[in-house]
Amino acid sequence: MSMLRGILRQRWAQKTIAVAAAEYLRLVFKTSRLIRPPEQLYAIVDPDLPIILAMWHGQHFLMPFIRRPNDRGKVLVSHHRDGEINALTAARLRIGIIRGSGDPSGRFDRKGGVGAFKQMIDALEEGYSVAVTADIPKIARRASPGLVKLASMSGRAIYPIAIATSRRIVLNNWDRTTVNLPFGRLGCALGEPIRVPAEVDEAGLEIARGAIETSLNAATAQAYALAETGHV
Repeated sequence: MSMLRGILRQRWAQKTIAVAAAEYLRLVFKTSRLIRPPEQLYAIVDPDLPIILAMWHGQHFLMPFIRRPNDRGKVLVSHHRDGEINALTAARLRIGIIRGSGDPSGRFDRKGGVGAFKQMIDALEEGYSVAVTADIPKIARRASPGLVKLASMSGRAIYPIAIATSRRIVLNNWDRTTVNLPFGRLGCALGEPIRVPAEVDEAGLEIARGAIETSLNAATAQAYALAETGHV
């Protein structure tokens, strides 16, 4: 195990894994039958661009492929070793990267979080949409209060989004990581947008945080239903 960890710290190994992951995901998307045309989703979000896209951790691997060629977007990626591979994979798929994350309390002053938060604010101001996994680190399906603060300070809407495939493997880990498989059906769904005013108290922030969870869970359920049933 220690030998494997040592190999995974090598830059050449990380790049090799990232290239393989990116091309595998490309294969999955290209061989999956889309149940809902992406144009329907674009029509919903276009008036609010740039936006904050929120997705559950472990369910986000196919997100880069619904982006249009001219869409401007960046994704938040942690500084963890797995995050390095994720960052290289995203770069391979031509997605802009912001590095950093919070901790289980939702704070942004650890793990490079302060700088990342500022970069996300700056990116939104420059017209880039920002994609973020909504979970508090290592606490699956509980939305981070930092995401609510990002919406409040930027003035941009949060759009929960989910993608599911009919063929998949679900891992037995903290976030139930889903490995999408090729040659199946693909469902994509948006949740109700969440808008957080600039002047909001702690109670209001908690209400918005709960709304993110509700909306994202609904979007996830809809995406899986589309993939399973094969029709809207």
